[in-house]
Amino acid sequence: MKLTITLLATLFVSVVTFAEVSVSEKNALIKLYSSTNGNQWITKWNITTQVSSWHGVRVVNDKVVSVNLSSNNLTGVLPNEISDLVNLKSLNLFQNNISGQLPASIGNLKSLESLNIAFNKLSGSIPNELCQATSLKSLELFMNNLSGSIPNNISKLKKLELLSLYNNLISGEITSELYKLTSLKVLQLNSNKLSGNLSNEIANLTLLENLSLFDNNFNGQVPFDLEKLTNLKEMNISYNNFNGFVSSKLAKKDILNMTMVNEFGVASVLKIEVDKNKAIVSEE
Repeated sequence: MKLTITLLATLFVSVVTFAEVSVSEKNALIKLYSSTNGNQWITKWNITTQVSSWHGVRVVNDKVVSVNLSSNNLTGVLPNEISDLVNLKSLNLFQNNISGQLPASIGNLKSLESLNIAFNKLSGSIPNELCQATSLKSLELFMNNLSGSIPNNISKLKKLELLSLYNNLISGEITSELYKLTSLKVLQLNSNKLSGNLSNEIANLTLLENLSLFDNNFNGQVPFDLEKLTNLKEMNISYNNFNGFVSSKLAKKDILNMTMVNEFGVASVLKIEVDKNKAIVSEE
């Protein structure tokens, strides 16, 4: 009897000592490895060893909570099975050669707080399903070939503090849903093909510290309500088709002093005119 108890105790200790992540999580990582040509990675995985020993994978309490494979020569596409990493809080695939579309299944990652797939070769539109990942605080997809419009349900990302989509091919107008992201501190949409007016609702983003809309096709009046963003430390809305007047205070906040492009593609610095206590900027 004592021998049986001893053997069971030993077996229990062994199981605890060598506990692994779930089969579905391990298989999802292996699928990621094969879909992105793991044999060509700079730092490869030995998939015969424990997952916790794999490069860039962080395991806590037998759950995969973080994957960081930045600058590791991932080439290929992201598999739909990535959504099986149900405990993932951070996914960093920055600066690789990942192509294809962003899997809509990423929206199933309800614990995901940080997603960085910037500086890759992603194409297609940003799936609306991504906005179901409602724990996201940071979303970085800049320097890709993404097209289409900003998801019209982006307001679901109520915790989002950083949205960086610059240097893509995103077009259309800024959806009014974006102005509901009142937790935003950084909004970088520069160097896309965005158009239309910038709404006065921009004033809703009271925590905004960095606003970059540089090099798009925005037009109309620059909203005076931008002045209400008292936390704004850095702004660049130049190289658009904005017109009309802005205050001297607002003009000074812009890195390029409100340099706009006219209908003929000619860039000109907006002139600041001071009239008594009021300062305005007008096109020369």
